[in-house]
Amino acid sequence: MAEPAALEAFCAFFNKLDNTYTEKLYEVYTDDIVFSDPLHKIKGREALERYFSTMYENVEQCQFHYHARQLQGQQAFVTWTMTFIHPRLAGGKPVEVEGCSALTFADDGRVQRHRDYFDAGAMLYEQLPLMGSAIRWLKKRLA
Repeated sequence: MAEPAALEAFCAFFNKLDNTYTEKLYEVYTDDIVFSDPLHKIKGREALERYFSTMYENVEQCQFHYHARQLQGQQAFVTWTMTFIHPRLAGGKPVEVEGCSALTFADDGRVQRHRDYFDAGAMLYEQLPLMGSAIRWLKKRLA
C-alpha cells in the first residue's frame, strides 16, 4: 500500500523539475517506469529522463498547482493546473493547462506507472501562431 507521503513527494518533485533536475528521476520513478500522455508513450527511466530533459530544454518556467488527490492502495489520481512559459508558444506568455495524473506506486513508494490526461490542443497546438488560430476557429464552429 502506497503512503500519502509518497504521493506528496511526487507532487513536490514536479515543481522542482527542469532540464537539470531530470537526473533525479530515480527518486520518484522505478527503473521500469511506463509513462504516457496524449503525445507520447515511454518505457524505462532513462528514456523518460531524455524525454523530460528535451521537453524542459526551452521551458522558461513550469509550475503545477495541485487540486484533488486520491490514494487507494497502490493507485493514485491527482488533478492539477500546469502553468508554463515557452518562448515559442503563446508569444512567450504563460499557458495554463488542466489535467490529471493516474499513478501506480511500487512497493518501495516510487511510481511504476504514470499516465497524464490533458488537452494536447490547449497545451500545444492552440499556442502555435498559425495553427492556433485555425484550431480555435474550428472549436468555435463545432461548439
